[in-house]
Amino acid sequence: MSVTAHRPRIRRTALAAAFCAAVALGAAACGPFSDDPKAAGPFGQLSGPQIADKAIAATKTADSLTLDLALKTTDGPMKAYLALDTQGKCAGTLTVGTTGTAELIKPDSKVVYLRFDEAFLREEAKGESAEMREAMLKELKGRWVKTPVTDPEAKDSLALCDLKALLSDFEEGLDLSVKGEETTVGGRKALMLTQAFDKEKTTLYVATEGEPRILKIVTVGGEEPGTITFADYDKPVAAKAPPAKDVLDEQG
Repeated sequence: MSVTAHRPRIRRTALAAAFCAAVALGAAACGPFSDDPKAAGPFGQLSGPQIADKAIAATKTADSLTLDLALKTTDGPMKAYLALDTQGKCAGTLTVGTTGTAELIKPDSKVVYLRFDEAFLREEAKGESAEMREAMLKELKGRWVKTPVTDPEAKDSLALCDLKALLSDFEEGLDLSVKGEETTVGGRKALMLTQAFDKEKTTLYVATEGEPRILKIVTVGGEEPGTITFADYDKPVAAKAPPAKDVLDEQG
């Protein structure tokens, strides 16, 4: 039996769950903060909640973006760096836990290519016989595994690749965002909007030039602190299938 029957996969959907928790901004959990609608700034007399709604609406119009995520969750540290668009393209890296990274290329809505580094493969092969571990490394190290996106084991890996679904998780109607300082994120000017509840504080960074899209979300404290950065809005996503010689086709 081929060792691809035991192929590694990213089992946890907590990456997507943590993302959703961060973008929800705790809107249902807190009461309103006071805000001065006449305060000066790049958004004139708009209040914090009005700016947040404007930013969320603008962000939802994105055709593509890059997502840089680093979170601490109850399942351990998680990282992701992905470029994705509304047409189904997605490419980047995913890390769940303290070691091991998976590369991902999804050139269309039908197939996905996954490549696992040695640390990831060795972690996945724990509990297997020494013979099976070495066979897995020999067959999969440095190679891309091609699989249909409909494969149940591929769905967890693709949890952050659905741009439309991710953007739909942004909540409008926030009444918690207090206008803060002006700063920069990745060289772009931004306004900080903050809110706090119990021991958790979330800061939203909104672009003040061009489309007022969200550039970064930072959560400090709470159960899942971390940072999500958005960039390269509406830029083409480079998600080209790898060379055939480097691909292990599970359907082939």
